[in-house]
Formats: sequence, structure tokens, C-alpha cells
Amino acid sequence: KRRFRAEKAGHTGTLDPLASGLLPICFGEATKFAHMLLDADKTYVALVRLGTTTTTGDAEGEMLQTRNVTVSRQDVEAVLPRFIGRIMQIPPRYAALKYRGRNYYEYAREGIEIPRPGREVVIHSMTLDACTPPDLSLTIRCGKGTYVRVLAEDIGLALGCGAHLAALRRLETGGLRLSASCTLETLAGLSDDE
Repeated sequence: KRRFRAEKAGHTGTLDPLASGLLPICFGEATKFAHMLLDADKTYVALVRLGTTTTTGDAEGEMLQTRNVTVSRQDVEAVLPRFIGRIMQIPPRYAALKYRGRNYYEYAREGIEIPRPGREVVIHSMTLDACTPPDLSLTIRCGKGTYVRVLAEDIGLALGCGAHLAALRRLETGGLRLSASCTLETLAGLSDDE
């Protein structure tokens, strides 16, 4: 806010701690349009690690189970179409969603189970970029509210070996692309004339 002498500033949605990539920030009057980016489609590159499940569905969690991975590219290509279109997802235990005024992750940290009703999300497209078991690289274009870590877990379940999200990078939000963005450090280093 100080850098741009803006009265208001806000980001357009959160990224999981593990994730990197595009997080648009709105300043001043542009904050009125932040909700449009929150609701916009997003594109990610996800690294899914087959054979290992974790408490959080990503690499940050504790390992729950390990299995041998004996899947082929054809096996993966056969299950991916099940996850394209409108699908139901059960939100993860570790999420910023609210239940009775508290975040899901607060309950999870205390070991308290809460109801997590399924939610409909949209996966517009999913491309298998690389299949080198135990790792899969996927490019995913999805709608608002999609949990890519849940998608990774569900793919692992469909393949019969379990999985977790090992890495995630957001490439695009509502037409804004990572390739045309800059880092906060770059912004902070700009002179007043720039």
C-alpha cells in the first residue's frame, strides 16, 4: 500500500503454503474488482506423487501410508477423464473454510473431526504432461473452490495406490498470467519513476 500510495490493497484468494505462482494483488479502486478474480478460473501445474498419502494431502503433512506404484501412463490416462467436468469434492481437513466460526484447519490441529460436506467443483481440462512413476505432472484448468490436493488424492485412490500433492504452481487466474507478472521484491525495488 505504501509503495503505491494506495488506501486499500488486497489479494485475490489464497495459495496453499506449499504452492507458488500467481497471486494477483489489487490496489486502490481495483480492490472493488477483486471478487471477479476470486471467482475466475485458474490454471495450475501440479506434481502428484503416487504411492504415498499424508495427513494434509500434500507434502507438508505426515506420511500415513506408502504403497508400491505399478501404474502405467495408460492406467493414468484411463482414470483422468473421470475427473473432468463437474465433480464432487470433499474439502480437506486442513482448509481455510469455516465451520461454526472457526477454520477447518483449527479443528484438524486439535484432532477434532467436523462435518465436511461435499462441494461441486468444475475441472475444465486436465493434461498429463509427464508420467514417471511415482510422479505425475498435470496441467489443470479449474473453477473456483477446487482443491488440487484433493484432486491428487482422488486420482491416487482411483489408481489404487494413494497419492498426495508434492508441488503446485498457479500459472493463471482469470486471464492474468504468471509469465506477465512480477515478484513483490521486484515491485519493492522500483523507483518512483518506474
